[in-house]
Amino acid sequence: MASRLKLIVAYNGEPFSGWQSQPNGNGVQDHMENAFERICSQRLRVHGAGRTDAGVHALAQCAHADLPERRYSPDRWRSALNGVLSPAIRVMRCGFVAESFHARFSAKEKVYRYRVWNAEVLPPLEDNRAWHVRDPIDFRLVAASAKLLVGRHDFAAFAANRGASVADTVRTLRRVAVRKSGALLTLQFEGDGFLYKMVRLMVGTLVQIGVGAISAGEIEARLTRNAKAITRVRQVAPAAGLFLVRVRY
Repeated sequence: MASRLKLIVAYNGEPFSGWQSQPNGNGVQDHMENAFERICSQRLRVHGAGRTDAGVHALAQCAHADLPERRYSPDRWRSALNGVLSPAIRVMRCGFVAESFHARFSAKEKVYRYRVWNAEVLPPLEDNRAWHVRDPIDFRLVAASAKLLVGRHDFAAFAANRGASVADTVRTLRRVAVRKSGALLTLQFEGDGFLYKMVRLMVGTLVQIGVGAISAGEIEARLTRNAKAITRVRQVAPAAGLFLVRVRY
């Protein structure tokens, strides 16, 4: 009897070509499917809650796979998968769910976190874990400007072209939190969905505001798609500072 297994997966995105399966076989999805094949001796499709780009990390990506049979308990599946996966990918927990559950289509909200290190020197252990910005960032200005992103807006100006047009670019951000601890600036975004590179483009804009390169009015101009009011080319924050924190159902 087939069973649907839900998995919470964490990974260091540095060595991988993003979540989605790639022709080079280096997507996290590819590695997950290879692991199932080694255990089950057949290829199983692993469905993720959403794509993460190359270099983006995950603390709790959600995925599911349909097993040909309930061969092991959830804890045994976790051990078996982690035994063959790269150390950079770990199944944190898993469990059987109803067939009506779908990692992508059942998701209600996603939480992303972006880390910016604002000091002259980047500590070695922050390499590939944060965006190193040397110019002083006005934390209060960033926090105030971030509030402009909250709500239901057309985020087309905060999306990159993946090669195919997106019919609906309206999304709802329920919360944007900005925190500072020493040199570390953390920006957390909670919303019902995110467009391609949307978080990284929002962070890029907020950092530009924080260092005084543009005004906070740039956010309103981009949300209203007022091309004449946009004063600067969009800046995409590096992938290395971005973490998928949680998927809510």
